[in-house]
Amino acid sequence: MNFALRIPDYYKEEIESLKGNVSINQFIVNALAEKIATLKTIDYLEERAKRGSREHALSILDKIVDNEPLEEDKL
Repeated sequence: MNFALRIPDYYKEEIESLKGNVSINQFIVNALAEKIATLKTIDYLEERAKRGSREHALSILDKIVDNEPLEEDKL
């Protein structure tokens, strides 16, 4: 799939400095993939949060045994 993409001139220097050893095309494709992944993750977490409940989370935490931390876990 091909698109004609107009990128404002003020982004050119920024892209050039950030893209490293990849082409501008590959940089933009990667940026687009990251944005899509971020939006999908947000949607997933919001949907998942709707299924959760505070009471259930607290009931799980109530089952934790109150032990001293291991020596290597102490601050």
